Amino acid sequence: MTTTLAPPPVGIGKAAVGALCLLAIATGALESVLTPTLPLLQRELALSPAQGALLSTALLISGALLLPVSGTLGDRYGGRRVMTRLMIVVLAGGLVSSLAPNLPVLLAGQILQGAMVGALPLSFILVRKHLPPGSAHTAIGVVSGMFVGGNLVGSMIAGPIAEGLSRHWMFAIPTLAIAVGTVLVHRLIPDDPPARSDARIDWPGLVLLSGALLTLMLVLPMVPEAGGRPLEFGALLLLLVGLVIGWIRVERRSAAPMVDLRLLAQPGMWSSYAITFAVCLGTAASMYLVPQLFAVPADAYGFGASASDMGLYLLPSAVAAAVSGPIAGFAARRFGARTAVAAGIAGTVATLAALAVLHGEVWHLVIGKVLISLASGICVTAVVVKTATTGDGGDTGTATSLILVTRVIGFTAGAQLGGILLTAMTPSGANIPDESAFIIGFGIASAVTALALLAVRTLNRGEEQ
Repeated sequence: MTTTLAPPPVGIGKAAVGALCLLAIATGALESVLTPTLPLLQRELALSPAQGALLSTALLISGALLLPVSGTLGDRYGGRRVMTRLMIVVLAGGLVSSLAPNLPVLLAGQILQGAMVGALPLSFILVRKHLPPGSAHTAIGVVSGMFVGGNLVGSMIAGPIAEGLSRHWMFAIPTLAIAVGTVLVHRLIPDDPPARSDARIDWPGLVLLSGALLTLMLVLPMVPEAGGRPLEFGALLLLLVGLVIGWIRVERRSAAPMVDLRLLAQPGMWSSYAITFAVCLGTAASMYLVPQLFAVPADAYGFGASASDMGLYLLPSAVAAAVSGPIAGFAARRFGARTAVAAGIAGTVATLAALAVLHGEVWHLVIGKVLISLASGICVTAVVVKTATTGDGGDTGTATSLILVTRVIGFTAGAQLGGILLTAMTPSGANIPDESAFIIGFGIASAVTALALLAVRTLNRGEEQ
């Protein structure tokens, strides 16, 4: 594979970075409007619980499939060019969702909207190419934080818009904001030349990688039921192994692979993926356990929190997650990515361990959730910053998109771990698990997250200084 060094940054102004932030907020908002309004959609469209679950995962699955594709295409054809075309797909998805009269149409809209996740690695490509290294660290952290902040905005406005106007407008308003952000990005950011001289698309590698990711997303939710459905689970597991082996063989032989396996073999890269998976798995397990503990009846060992109470309790942690991105970008620039990552891991491990002991008051869980969101957010964003600013820039989109895919897989696996643990430790005939399930759960999450410290020492190999 032939690569060329990325040209020196030509510089973009604050308005251009602001346009990327607006786009990040808008896409984050559109991504999150479905979750708080799912009960409303189930009533209006007469959806069964299974159909509601399918609707809630459609965007996540399509986004995970498109992430490595969008990042690689951005490296090969230029970030702005691919960003513009990708946002056209997202706009079409938002329009379809806003006009959807039934489940099939809304499902199609959500699948198209999944392309929005690819905006993040494309934003990193543009920031890397047009800003000097120090400024790029900060800008990547800010853009990442704005996407998380958009999730918070979408979660807050979805209910009032759906109830005050209609469910159609909760999709339409963020879609209009995405259209404005896309126009501003196209006008304010100069075109970026491709970083690679080859322009071939590795179709066999693309198909095999997409198949492997899709199969993995199907396997993870089946883990709690694996004992009851051994044939289906075993068949999917064998299919996953076969797809992964086939993908590796195809990528090794391809002259222009979808993912250069030599990139993944670099110590600084594989350690980034290992850290991201471990931290996200531990964080997601706690994200599952904390609301479950809030919901346990007050006459047992919980708090009997209503849905409204729970939203209020979890709001501070959502704010913490949003501000963790800019903090991570500044910390990576000021102290180095490895220091920021190590501090984030240590903070997450300590807080999870503390929750295993202290969870008897509401404020214990609220503060613990805030600290976990802040520390893990700093850690994962610092890993993204490090990955995006390593090397000559020719693989920025590919490398960062794989980090984001790893994050999705880690969160999915962590939630399943929490569900398995509570199910296994619920006594026969009881409605709630033993309190020891939460103690063990927080302990396991802390131990798994601590394993990420083993990979920190190799994190900055090859990092730009």
